[in-house]
Amino acid sequence: MADKRGTRRAIRRLEEIKTWQLVILLVMASFISATFLRLNNIGMIERRDAVINADKEGDEGTLERRVYDLQRYVVAHMNADPGRIALEHSYKRAYEAAWKEFESKSASRSSNDTVAKVRQVCDARAQAGGWGRFYATADPRYVSCINDEWAKYPAASSLDLKFTPPSTAPYYQTFVPPLWSSDLAGWSLVVTGVIMLIIIARLVALAVLKLLLRYRQKPL
Repeated sequence: MADKRGTRRAIRRLEEIKTWQLVILLVMASFISATFLRLNNIGMIERRDAVINADKEGDEGTLERRVYDLQRYVVAHMNADPGRIALEHSYKRAYEAAWKEFESKSASRSSNDTVAKVRQVCDARAQAGGWGRFYATADPRYVSCINDEWAKYPAASSLDLKFTPPSTAPYYQTFVPPLWSSDLAGWSLVVTGVIMLIIIARLVALAVLKLLLRYRQKPL
């Protein structure tokens, strides 16, 4: 009899807090978590846009600071994956600088219009073949065309000079956010998870206690 009373008392205590009350708390906590996760993402977008704008402006010092700000933010906040950021304008400037260097060296040992002729041929082929624009992308077909056409001139053999575009790897930035971060978004998710576990544990405990009470009420 004492066991039955103890079981009923445990059931009443568990039933003092209603399931619907816990569900309301869960919904509220989920909404708060979603809000903080969204704010983390917005913070990342703002810093990523700052990187893109600095890349367009061409100030290397500002760009370096903006990239560092983005990196520091991403590694400290969940739900802040910026994806793969292409520093397109910085690469264009580096590409054009490499081309001007090649043009200057080749012009010093050949006629001034040699490079212009080479480029004219390759531009026509690129347009016919639908290749990327010369100064915007390091299209290997265009680079190969430039070097092949340049090799046809006598100055090429004496200079041992080829056009080599800069590598694209340094002009891509990728940062990985943590799966969980100790900020408002992370801790609100912890609270949400705890409430969910409480709901599940309460339902399981009630089911077990009621089954136990029913078993003890059966006549021997």
